[in-house]
Amino acid sequence: MRLLAPLALLTVGVLAFAPMARFADRLVYFPSRVLDGGTPAALGLAYDDVELTASDGVRLHAWFVPAPGTPPVVLFLHGNAGNISHRLDKLAVLNELGAAVMLLDYRGYGRSEGSPDEEGTYRDADAAYDWLRRRGVPAERSVVYGESLGGPIATDLASRRPVGGLILESAPSSIIGVARHHYPFLPVALFLSIRYDAAAKIGGVHSPLLIMHSPTDEIVPFSMAEELYAAANEPKQLVRLRGAHNDNFMVAAETYRAALNDFLQRGIRTIE
Repeated sequence: MRLLAPLALLTVGVLAFAPMARFADRLVYFPSRVLDGGTPAALGLAYDDVELTASDGVRLHAWFVPAPGTPPVVLFLHGNAGNISHRLDKLAVLNELGAAVMLLDYRGYGRSEGSPDEEGTYRDADAAYDWLRRRGVPAERSVVYGESLGGPIATDLASRRPVGGLILESAPSSIIGVARHHYPFLPVALFLSIRYDAAAKIGGVHSPLLIMHSPTDEIVPFSMAEELYAAANEPKQLVRLRGAHNDNFMVAAETYRAALNDFLQRGIRTIE
């Protein structure tokens, strides 16, 4: 009986693993279907409603906000909660700095079809990138901006496709790392199939890099920004913000805006 008890527990554990893994994966995404944060029109900005199709046939929704001249074009990949309507404050800053902006909702978010998963979000970013290239945006004017969970998605894209720059704001080096940070005594790697391993991919990025992160981020530890910075190629910059995970761009508004402006302007000068 002493031998059978551990075997029984192991059997139960194996049978329970798959549903537990699916449950754990669902805790990564918090999408909202309702675009209740407004549209770019609320900022007085003209925009295009964009419909995209990912490589696996999932239909996606995005907004494209143009800018005059030949500006840098920022592909904005948001975090794990809400949708693009909740990112108008950052859209306003980027627009004021002279950038054109594309805001993408991953599958399962806003008006995009389907439900989110790791490989699917990578396909979604590819679809937005391809749309910009078909519109005539050169790779060297494309800047990929990843906010929080969008950081690993942006890193994956920039490691595979030519871009003019990569911006990571409050981004995790991996989801497994975040889970281990918050639950150090649990075998989180057994129950998460999602990885979003930006640290393993950032070495494949060869465009200029800007990392912005608060040392007091309560969700994604600042050590992850340092990990990404250490693994990244030059040219690269790490800017310390202030505040919590979701408000550091407001608490440190001047620092945030100055860092973005410097990064985008340096890119513009390089292009010109």
